[in-house]
Amino acid sequence: MRLNAYGNPNVGGATMFADKNIIENAVNSADHTTLVAAVKAAGLVDALMGEGPFTVFAPVNAAFDALPDGTVETLLKPENKDTLTKVLTAHVVAGKLSGADLMKMAKRSQDGFVHLDTLSGDALSAQVRGNTLFVYDESGNAGKITIADVNQSNGVIHVVDSVLVPK
Repeated sequence: MRLNAYGNPNVGGATMFADKNIIENAVNSADHTTLVAAVKAAGLVDALMGEGPFTVFAPVNAAFDALPDGTVETLLKPENKDTLTKVLTAHVVAGKLSGADLMKMAKRSQDGFVHLDTLSGDALSAQVRGNTLFVYDESGNAGKITIADVNQSNGVIHVVDSVLVPK
């Protein structure tokens, strides 16, 4: 994978700057417009611009598009803000965990998974298959990390190809 001059991979056709925060970078990614709209609707912009550090598993637009028809539109309604907030914060872990950190922890564990607590209070698990990292939600649905280690001033983003849904 080619890194830009800032030591990061480009995401969604945009340069990701290691000295900018999660929101400042995410708004520039053409692959994350649905995620950014959801973060705004949930009122999480200030939190994700905060000091952190955070590890964010960031679903691409296609991941949101794969949800059942009407799901995103329903979640974006003001009366569903609490549910939307829970879904989004189920993609965020406190601390900065690189792809290498996650792989190392998973390989050292007895069951082959690293178990993570999200900001929503839900659980995620990461597993290495071959040379690829997968993240699982509480229902066992897997998202493949397609771009790891997009460093931010307040954490790291790992791009995933699936929305991780809390129970």
